[in-house]
Amino acid sequence: MVSINISGAYTSVFILDGVPGFESSHVWISIPIFLMYVIAVLGNLLMLLLVMMAPRLHSPMYYFLCTLSLTDLVLSSSIALKMLCIFWLNHKEIPFLSCLVQMFFIHCFTSLESGVLMAMAFDRYIAICNPFHYVSTLTNTLIGKMILALVIRGTIIVTPCPWMASRLPYCHSHHIPHAYCDHMAVVKLACTDTTINSAYGLTVVLIVIVFDISCIAISYVLILRAVLRLSSKNAKNKAFGTCTSFTFMFITRAFFLGGVFRHSFRRSTQENATLGLIGHIAPYIHVILSNLYLLIPPTLNPIIYGVKTKEIRTAALHFFRRSAT
Repeated sequence: MVSINISGAYTSVFILDGVPGFESSHVWISIPIFLMYVIAVLGNLLMLLLVMMAPRLHSPMYYFLCTLSLTDLVLSSSIALKMLCIFWLNHKEIPFLSCLVQMFFIHCFTSLESGVLMAMAFDRYIAICNPFHYVSTLTNTLIGKMILALVIRGTIIVTPCPWMASRLPYCHSHHIPHAYCDHMAVVKLACTDTTINSAYGLTVVLIVIVFDISCIAISYVLILRAVLRLSSKNAKNKAFGTCTSFTFMFITRAFFLGGVFRHSFRRSTQENATLGLIGHIAPYIHVILSNLYLLIPPTLNPIIYGVKTKEIRTAALHFFRRSAT
């Protein structure tokens, strides 16, 4: 077992504090966390089931939705299950290797989720701007390659984070003031210079945010321009209706990705005297917000796409009617 040096003694565990300062309220905090996790699991499993059972949903857009649902299931489970153990059972210990694994899964699948939303924006761009080439362009082979490329991207850029963290000496404390093994929160406990670790972590977050959101924004600008050029009012309404849910999710995800970046920035700069307002925000607020940044999107995704997408609503109605009979 890998051990870490803390205060001259070796240990193989970290202690997750949950929400620092609110230990007595952990049970109450766990209620919305549990509800969000249940909604995320049921909603995303239903999305996967509907796409598998309805032949009309066997198209590129819904393949991307399935990938998003799988990503959300892994991401929410990676965070919420350990949180609930802390809040309900006061089980705060996490083995060092498990902490590194959780760190990898959280950051890798956050990157993957962002990439899938980028791929879905590209899908909508082809569907609206080049509808006659949609089937020939977005083949199953290309979709598979796109998803594989996103998985490889997330794996390559995130793997150095836990690897570098595993090589640091930890002698300040083994208490992580968080509810999960966030990269910046773990690195902060090291008793050596962590400039490279912090810089790399921030670079990864910034690259993902800037690249993915820029690509999504460009796609929707081109889509909007193409829609406004349509002569038929019905065609315009249909195109706008097709993109409404994706546009909403883009704005929502941009907000939450920005929140992840602000949280990471705060973690890496809280020792700096030039923090300004960022450093005056209470630590528990950052912990709660970072939990929401990662749990709300998996909870909202199936609801937004299920409500705004007619084909999914129709498939859901058929599914429940068949189940009732």
